[in-house]
Amino acid sequence: MARNQSLQILKQLTSPALRCCTTRSVTYMPRPGDGDTRTVTLIPGDGIGPLVTGAVEQVMETMHAPIVFEKYEVHGNMKKIPEGVVESIKKNKVCIKGGLMTPVGGGVSSLNVHLRKELDLFASLVHCFNVKGLPTRHRNVDIVVIRENTEGEYAGLEHEVVPGVVESLKVITKFCSERIAQYAFEYAYLNNRKKVTAVHKANIMKLADGLFLESCREIAAQYPTIEYNEIIVDNCCMQLVSKPEQFDVMVTPNLYGNLVSNVAAGIAGGTGVMPGGNVGPDHAVFEQGASAGNVGKSELVEDKKANPVALLLSSAMMLRHLQFPSFADRLETAVQRVIEDGQYRTKDLGGNSTTQEVVDAVLANLG
Repeated sequence: MARNQSLQILKQLTSPALRCCTTRSVTYMPRPGDGDTRTVTLIPGDGIGPLVTGAVEQVMETMHAPIVFEKYEVHGNMKKIPEGVVESIKKNKVCIKGGLMTPVGGGVSSLNVHLRKELDLFASLVHCFNVKGLPTRHRNVDIVVIRENTEGEYAGLEHEVVPGVVESLKVITKFCSERIAQYAFEYAYLNNRKKVTAVHKANIMKLADGLFLESCREIAAQYPTIEYNEIIVDNCCMQLVSKPEQFDVMVTPNLYGNLVSNVAAGIAGGTGVMPGGNVGPDHAVFEQGASAGNVGKSELVEDKKANPVALLLSSAMMLRHLQFPSFADRLETAVQRVIEDGQYRTKDLGGNSTTQEVVDAVLANLG
């Protein structure tokens, strides 16, 4: 009898009429002034950059988001970032950018790296997750790769000792290792994540990666409710392609993070749909999450068929960073609907749509 009564109560509680009355939307109470228009530095960049940043501009305009863009032309073949660009980002605190082409081998050094160092953007965050509607080999992938962004092999300290012998220095410091570990655990704590995995090669680079692990262990001790483990980078890559669902938050030195985030992105659905950004104490720069393909092939530019999804989702991250959560929700929901519908997809997602066709579909779903 009691069981029947319980079932009857459960049936009443889950009835459509009652659900309609009891469902509540999330209430967000802004601070006074949160609705003020914010100026954001915009760098279209190289290759597909102008196409995908143009998509972001259209979406922000259609949503009437309180964003004004301050646009600057920067290209990867420049010897340095124009001073006005850096000053703009320092003033506005936030930037969104397309990819900047980095010459391979000789030539100028990476402007992406220069920007991270100049603004002390010490943490790179790439979110790799299954997108509903996109078929992938693995399910339940939801990985956040947090990468140290300012040192390691990217320190740029190289010289030719004698002809035919080049020495490249990998720099690891306790200060930078501790603050990236702190950021990773803080991210996990604030986002209800359960585990942080440190990626390393301390079995070979015992001092450099050993210092990185030592720093991670010290920070992990401050977060007893979050599981902490360690994995050698080569085993990590193998585990990613076989059982990616085991990973949650991953914290890495610079080079390993670049490799791991691109592998994770490829597993989860492709670099064209993975958002990301770079953050420091005072500034944030948002861009396509995984670096592979963020500039794109020339035919994508010529045919105007670059995938704008990754940068659109990165711009949603930017909106939350700026305390505009409802605009971020609208944008993410619209993008999800377009992907799930499947009618408008670029070539990398199995379709043949142009960038503008995808953007128009997103705009139509922003209501």
